Order: sequence, then C-alpha cells, then structure tokens
Amino acid sequence: MNLRRILAACSLLLGFTLGFSQTSAPKNWYNLDPAQDNVPGVSTEKAYQQLLAGKKSKTVIVAVLDSGVDYEHEDLKDVMWVNEDEIPGNGVDDDNNGYIDDIHGWNFLGNKSGENIQYDNLEVTRLYRKYQKMFDGKKPEDLSSKDKELYKKYKEYGKVIEEKRAEVEEEAGTFVAIATAINALSDEIGKEVVTQEDLAQFESDNPLLMYAAQITQTLMDQGQTFEQIRKDINEYAEHLAAEYEYHYNLEFDPRPEVGDDFSDPYDRDYGNNDVRGPDALHGTHVAGIIAAKRDNGLGMNGVADNVRIMSVRTVPDGDERDKDVAAAIIYAVDNGASVINMSFGKGASPRKELVDEAVRYAQSKDVLIIHAAGNENKQINEGNNFPTDKFEKRSGFLGLFGPKYAENWIEVGAINWQNDENLVAYFSNYSPDYVDVFAPGMEIYSTTPFNEYENQQGTSMASPVVAGVAAVIRSYFPDLTAQQVKEVIMQTAVRENKKVKEPGSEVMVPFSQLSVTGGIVNAYEAIQLAAKVKGKKKSKAEGSAGNGNSDSEKKEKKSVAVP
Repeated sequence: MNLRRILAACSLLLGFTLGFSQTSAPKNWYNLDPAQDNVPGVSTEKAYQQLLAGKKSKTVIVAVLDSGVDYEHEDLKDVMWVNEDEIPGNGVDDDNNGYIDDIHGWNFLGNKSGENIQYDNLEVTRLYRKYQKMFDGKKPEDLSSKDKELYKKYKEYGKVIEEKRAEVEEEAGTFVAIATAINALSDEIGKEVVTQEDLAQFESDNPLLMYAAQITQTLMDQGQTFEQIRKDINEYAEHLAAEYEYHYNLEFDPRPEVGDDFSDPYDRDYGNNDVRGPDALHGTHVAGIIAAKRDNGLGMNGVADNVRIMSVRTVPDGDERDKDVAAAIIYAVDNGASVINMSFGKGASPRKELVDEAVRYAQSKDVLIIHAAGNENKQINEGNNFPTDKFEKRSGFLGLFGPKYAENWIEVGAINWQNDENLVAYFSNYSPDYVDVFAPGMEIYSTTPFNEYENQQGTSMASPVVAGVAAVIRSYFPDLTAQQVKEVIMQTAVRENKKVKEPGSEVMVPFSQLSVTGGIVNAYEAIQLAAKVKGKKKSKAEGSAGNGNSDSEKKEKKSVAVP
C-alpha cells in the first residue's frame, strides 16, 4: 500500500502537502549495484555474475514467520519447502514432529478444525484488559508498591486506547467517504478505467466527488494508476476499520478460538496446516523478496537462488502474541531452517522470556534470525520495540552468566532507492545501538497472492533482503556459523559518509549515527569476505554450533571482526 502517497494527496484537506518522489524506483532496484546502477541496492546481480557463477551451493531453508504465504504463487511454488517425511492429506503426523500434514510449514493462528484467526488486538489492548481485571474498583492508595507501578501502566494504556479509538473513528470517517467517492468516480464518468484526461474534464455538483477527482488526479500525476489508487485507499479504509473494531476493541478477544492452553507456554500442540491463511499479502511479499524463482521470466527475482521457503503463520492483523512467536521459532528450528525472517514487531512484550528462550534455542542450533526494526520513525531501545536481541535475563545460575544479547540476530532498518538526503526511509526506526544495518525497503516490487506483484514498503521489506543475503552466504559457504554470517554481513556493510534526514523530521544527521554499523548491506562485499573466512561450523558428530558463551555487548558491534 502506497500509504504516504495517499496521505500526501488527502492532506490537501488541511491545506498542505507532504513531499515525496515524483519518479519511480526500478522494479529490481534492491538487487542492483550502487556503482553500476546508481541506486543503493545490495549488488545481488553483480555477485551472481562475478563471484558465484559456476559455484556449487547447498539448499537452505528460510522460515518466514508472518501472516502466511501463498504457496501456489507462480513465482514461489517451486521454492516452497516441502516436508518430504509427511504424506499430504492423510490426517496423520507421519514424521512424528507433533504437527499433522505440515507440508509447507505450520499455522499457529488457527485451530484443529481448520478455522483461522485473521484479526487480533494490539498488545496495549490485551494488557489493559488484563490489568482491568486486577484493578477495576481499587484505589491506588490501597495497592502495594509493585502494584502501583502496574496500576500506572493500566491508566496509561487506557488513555492510549481511548485516544486512538477517537482518532481512528475520525480518520475512518474521512477515508471511508473518500473511498466511496473514488469508487463512484468510474460510474459517474462511465468508464471502468479512468484516465487523467477523463478527470481533467470531469465536473460534478457533488463537492465530495470533485474532491475525490482532485485527489485521484494528484496521485495519477505521481505515476499511479486509477486501479491502484482505488485499491490503496480502500485498503487503508479497511485498515482503519480493523483498528477500531479489533485492534483497540476491549470487547474483542479471538484467542479462545485457537483452543490452546494459552497460560501454558509449553503447550504447542495447536494450530493447523493452512500456511496461507485468510490474508497472505504481507508474508507472500516477504517470501518473494527472499526467494522468488530467479530468471524464470516471471515477475521478479528474489535475492537467494537455492532456498526453500517454510511458511510459519504467526502474525495476525494486530499484534503477534509472544507464545506464538516462541512456538514458531522452535518449529522452524526443529524442522531445518537455517535462517528465520521476522518482519513484525510491537511496543510491549509481556511474556518476553518465552521468546528469549526460543531465540536461545535457535542460537544453540546455529540458526540466524533477521528482524525488521519497525516503521514508527523513532529511535528504538531495549524497552520500546519487541522482539529484541537483548535477553530479559541472562542464562545460567541466578541469571548471572551467558550473553546479554543474542549473537544470532540482525536488526534491520530501511533505506530509500534515492541515494541523497532522503536515503533513510522516512518511516524507518533507527538506533546506533539497536539497529545493526540498513537495507532497501522503499518501493520494493515483489509477489502478492493469486499470481500478482506489487510495490510495498517498510522495514518488513528490508529484513527479507538481508535474510536473502544471509541465505546466499549459508548456501554457498555452508561451513560458516550463524554468528560468522552475521559478522560477515555487518563488517561488509557499505558505509555512507553523508548526512541524511533523520526519519520523521527534517533534521540532518550523519548516516553513521543511525545504526551500529552505519552501513547498508551488500551481498557482493559480503560474499567476497565469506570466501576468505574459515568456517567454524561443527559436524553433527561434534554438536551444534553457535551457543555463544561470550558476553556480547552492543558497543562491541561497532568494531566487529570475523573470527
């Protein structure tokens, strides 16, 4: 959804406009090379042509923890993971992994009857509901010191929900009216496909129709088609409706439909094998960036050329639940994933210890996790963006030993395709301590359900670019551990010695201050270094690699060295 274009056009209501590019990115720009193609891509094509041609590779499984993946898509069906130990459709857990007929992955957002969860609350709503049961009717002065802190959060969450519902209700009214008017334009004009010439000649006594025509004309001037404009605005109106009816609705709680014991973190015997789910747009787009079949004459090329996509449905329209995230990570690890992409996040994590345990498990099994930094154009820290690579508690006796941070985790921010002061995507989160690298995340063309393709943007798109690069390295250099692959990617990130706009403002800051590395991921440079690194991966007889017993500190990342 080109949300910024929509908001820019609709901001005419308020008498101002938002600036954005009036040109379009090359469809495959994220795979292109900065020097050869004049866009800050990750040099995938250059790497294949100059470094990997004729080289042998090993098939790598990449788990996509997301909303679901359209496994029948023309550009994905040949790269989907197939559980060969499972007989499709026989209703039997043939491989005894605890999941029946998990052919392409698993869905933790459904029940055993095949019903699926599409919508859920945001975490703030779930927490308010929980605290409401604890504090309703109680006075602050009667509470313990510990409960007073929770009571304070309870009040804060209540205020957020009240304000957001009012804000969404007002905005939804505007956008529903605009969507209705734009839908009516083609009927008024008498043509299904409306052109700029049609709009220039259009006249009506209905001021809303004239306003809709003005918005549409503005967006078409920026290169959008009428069909895309109508689709985007309708989708945004639906998004606002979902926020009001589900995200911030205290009366809505779909979890009982799943049928698990939600209080039991070790109850993972739930879900079903519908890995597409009711809305696979986001996950399908992510999967295509990583692995859409290369050079097949269809759609676009994914980053990685010898991978299989495992779809693990984890993320509803709303905030993911910590228990589901933990279960999904463990499922992916146990079923052979080498890389896990997690293009999701939220502002609170009430059961973070479950996710931490799963991340530690992935680390012990040499699995690399790539995570999107988020789209709130804010500086993130250990307490405002989850999941995170900082463990809530250290492992070992009394939580005194073991690493503070996961050593198998890369946090990814998003860049624009124009290498100027707008290099960092306007929406991207950033941090010199908690965002490791940047990667392409604006106007990313990839697969969408039902054999379609479209541009999407977000750190959700930047993360799979990095996951794809990691998969290429793990495929061509299988002796490297997850930690070594991480360090190769970070050490070879291309540094940009320039000032850029800080996301969400017009303030100019050094690009180097917005992430740990101050760099943009580059497949060509990473593969060159990977070829020189001696792999530390142990054989199965020796045991798993990547346990990471060193006390990895964030500040040490700035001078990472490949062991």
